Amino acid sequence: MTTARYRRIVLKLSGEALSGKQGYGIEPTIMQSIASQVKEVAELGVEIAIVVGGGNIWRGKVGSEMGMDRATADYMGMLATIMNSLALQDSLENIGIPTRVQTSIEMRQVAEPYIRRKAIRHLEKKRVVIFAAGTGNPYFSTDTTAALRAAEIEAEVILMAKNNVDGVYTDDPKVNKDAEKYENLSFLEMLNEGLGVMDSTASSLCMDNDIPLIVFSITDEGNIKKVVLGETIGTTIRGK
Repeated sequence: MTTARYRRIVLKLSGEALSGKQGYGIEPTIMQSIASQVKEVAELGVEIAIVVGGGNIWRGKVGSEMGMDRATADYMGMLATIMNSLALQDSLENIGIPTRVQTSIEMRQVAEPYIRRKAIRHLEKKRVVIFAAGTGNPYFSTDTTAALRAAEIEAEVILMAKNNVDGVYTDDPKVNKDAEKYENLSFLEMLNEGLGVMDSTASSLCMDNDIPLIVFSITDEGNIKKVVLGETIGTTIRGK
């Protein structure tokens, strides 16, 4: 099967997915692996937007727990996502994939400001677009950013790439060996069971705009392409 199931996707990468086993910073080999997987999907003609977290550099929640002003801590987290986005852009362009970074916080020397119509035009020209700096507002996660941008650009699916976790389980599989993996879930079931895949704001946006979410492992090479081709891996969350 070589025909992509989706025309336009949003790929959600956690900051931790970029750090590898070390758990912080950016691991070059991981970044190169992600870039090569994105290239495989781009070569299928799929339009790709990416939202990157910043947890490998800074977490706003940690800052607020230290007594820092929550808004200040969250803005620092947004800057961390910009650093990750620029690093990913560089990796993609080094292997011949034209890429644009658009930021919710204006930073014109290093990236474009986020403009919805311009982002869509980049996608139509088969450029990868990376959305950085979250929504540009404190108190909102990058999961919410992924859901919001997916709705705005009319993406057909959000692919949530996890580090060393191959889907959604009834419990933490690293702690509980008896934890069972879900193949399919609804957003309401996910929220009611407190599975913590994404926050309630992001889940509501996905439900309201009928955007399915597929959770899978980024660790295994080629998984992004497998999902785009319609192979059943990870956990699919949709509907009410």
